[in-house]
Amino acid sequence: MGKTTALPVAKPAPNAVLSCYHCHEVCPDDRLHLDDKFFCCEGCQMVYQILNTHDLCQFYSLDDKPGVTQKIQKDARSYAWLDDPDIRSKWIHFSDGKLTRASFYLPAMHCASCIWLLEHLYRLDEGVSHSSVNFLKKEITIHFEEEKTSLRKLATLLASIGYAPEINLGDVSADQTPKAVDRSLYYKIGVAGFAFGNIMLLSFPEYLGLEKEHEAWFFGIFGYLNLLLALPVLLYSAQDYFVSAWNGLRNRHLNIDVPLALGMVMLFGRSAWEILSGAGAGYMDSFAGLLFFLLTGRWFQQKTYHQLSFERDYRSYFPVAASRKNQDGTDTATPVDRLEPGDIILVRHGELIPADGILLKGKGLIDYSFVTGEAEPVPAQSGAHIFAGGKQQGETLEISLTRRVNTSYLTQLWNDEAFKAKVKGHASLLADRAGRYFTGLILGIAGLAFLYWAPQNIAVAVNAFTAVLIIACPCAVALSIPFTMGNVLRILGRNRFYVKNTQVLEAFSTINEVVFDKTGTITNVAQQAVRWVLLDGAAPLSGRERVALRTLAHQSGHPLSRQIAESMQEVPLDTVSAFEEITGKGIQGRVQEYGLRLGSSAFMYGDAQQEQGVFVEINGVVRGYFDIKNRYRDGLRDMLEYFRQRYAGLWLLSGDNAHESRALLPFFEKSDALRFNQSPQDKLDFVKQLQQEGREVLMLGDGLNDAGALRQSNVGIVVSENTNNFTPACDAILHADEFERLPKFMELSRWGVTTVNRAYLLAACYNVVGVSYAVTGSLSPVVAAILMPLSSVTIVLFGFGMSHWKAWKLGLQSHVFSE
Repeated sequence: MGKTTALPVAKPAPNAVLSCYHCHEVCPDDRLHLDDKFFCCEGCQMVYQILNTHDLCQFYSLDDKPGVTQKIQKDARSYAWLDDPDIRSKWIHFSDGKLTRASFYLPAMHCASCIWLLEHLYRLDEGVSHSSVNFLKKEITIHFEEEKTSLRKLATLLASIGYAPEINLGDVSADQTPKAVDRSLYYKIGVAGFAFGNIMLLSFPEYLGLEKEHEAWFFGIFGYLNLLLALPVLLYSAQDYFVSAWNGLRNRHLNIDVPLALGMVMLFGRSAWEILSGAGAGYMDSFAGLLFFLLTGRWFQQKTYHQLSFERDYRSYFPVAASRKNQDGTDTATPVDRLEPGDIILVRHGELIPADGILLKGKGLIDYSFVTGEAEPVPAQSGAHIFAGGKQQGETLEISLTRRVNTSYLTQLWNDEAFKAKVKGHASLLADRAGRYFTGLILGIAGLAFLYWAPQNIAVAVNAFTAVLIIACPCAVALSIPFTMGNVLRILGRNRFYVKNTQVLEAFSTINEVVFDKTGTITNVAQQAVRWVLLDGAAPLSGRERVALRTLAHQSGHPLSRQIAESMQEVPLDTVSAFEEITGKGIQGRVQEYGLRLGSSAFMYGDAQQEQGVFVEINGVVRGYFDIKNRYRDGLRDMLEYFRQRYAGLWLLSGDNAHESRALLPFFEKSDALRFNQSPQDKLDFVKQLQQEGREVLMLGDGLNDAGALRQSNVGIVVSENTNNFTPACDAILHADEFERLPKFMELSRWGVTTVNRAYLLAACYNVVGVSYAVTGSLSPVVAAILMPLSSVTIVLFGFGMSHWKAWKLGLQSHVFSE
């Protein structure tokens, strides 16, 4: 589609509802238009003009509503800090002085049109040589020439076409958490796989039973080649298992890697002795195959949805920079880690306050919901103390800082001991239990076999001792956990329940107390029930009055105003004049011939009496009020009943006041289980108290105010409307739409543990047969080469089959093959 040409504009009908050509929202009027295309705001019109100028209007033909999530929210000033050399050096991936590569996270990316447009950035900026998109991660990687463009210009360009990059302090911090799958693991798998395949190829003469007497020279050469191929597997691919086994022994702890390492050493050592002495061909194929399967299982376990971040702190929420006021009255974008006490910063509407301070100028209406859980914004006047983590919902504020970012109120949560451990890990109880008992048992059998044969024939005794350790090497046991539990992780992930690792799945089996947050966790903030209540004797609202009312509410950033406006989406918007927001009371303005006020009962009647609801006054007459009630998530009652039948305690912790206690009591049954006005520290302390009493705690929350409790709990689950957006540190992320299926997910997790235990029993049967054969002192390479891979494949298939069967029984299997 090329550039558009001017066409006569058909005048729309007086009452026609106009749809924005770019974002498809309702246009308030017909003032903004180009040719026959109407726009709801100047931002959408500007995006269209940019695309039209560069012959990129094909963007609109690739999807039904390509611009639906694209609204310009930031201007060029928002990215001025990208010119800072220190931030730039942390942000770019590669630069040779000419060509530079950098990536941005674009939450507005949502369809095929987005991909097409973003991969044609070179037509919007001549400095861009190439751009590629990772749609699942909503990430764009841009290769550009620094002589022609810059990071700041690219971020501004993306924002100008509706793809504002989301960048926070955590993105440019020095101690970022590495990706779940270390690149070295790929190399180790590659080395083991290469050796495994080639050793099997070189071992075919042995498999086929050819006579060594005729081709002894070739057998010797092939044996030496197998030994050389196996050396890198021992020294490089297996090193993690040896390190883990050594650390376990040093701490007097027998983990699953101790018998694994012992079996590997015996397998390699005996094979090397047979090859070098000419006594046999060894078992290098079994050795390399064992490592290949083990490493593949580890990769499978770690790979599942590794793009989700489970380890997050306040830096994942904070902006990279703030506007610091200069002495000449101008302001400069300054990295927040350079802000000092005494600096004066500007905080505009919708911006987050990065550090504690004192309000110098402006009327504050600060939303602390993400910190405290309380949904009602807090008014603040000049001289008031302002705390980090709040978001301003009104005019621009001037704040004099009293603390640095890393010492503010919000960051005190991360100074708690719950956050000091770099890794929150539940010990793999299944693997440790197997390692502890398995090692002693096998060493005992091997020792008895040696003692039995030693008086008769020392060679047979050594052969029996090593054969027992080789056959009984717990490869099947070690494979069961990553493959079975890894498959459970994959099934859960495709059903939008993203679990951090297999240790979390194991921990589900030990839980006996469940703690819920309220707002955003058991309540659906996006679908709160908004009911219009007409006062006695008042006239119903006319269509034009409804337009005026929605238009006024649409102008405000207050959460209640936004909910009222969203509840009237079928009503078109008009233009408002004389708009004013009275902090802590309400809003007022004029739409056409109507003078409107919207706010609390005290705002309407001028008294201190506080009645529930948001009242509406039109032309001096109070007509009614909006009753806004929380809507609880679908399936909440059934879920709580499930937990009540299986766990000792069920608790609710909320930062809100107790006005909903009567509505919540039927869900939780005990009044003392409902705890309101809980600060983040209170929630953290409550979880600690339960744990000190010997309880294992599952915590479900949604916001930063729950972060301490989530991290302290034995299992912390975040309920999120968008799994790619910020979520606090946790063990699992549950998409809000799947909330009612959490009991099924937990059932599948417990079934995974049951399947692993049954796999242990299956492996034990195999070991009984194998060891009874090994203690006789005769073990051929062919038998070993068949038995070890066969047992591994059997365990893998058993784990896959049982986990898929259970998922199908629970009604989860339909999602497994959908991608």
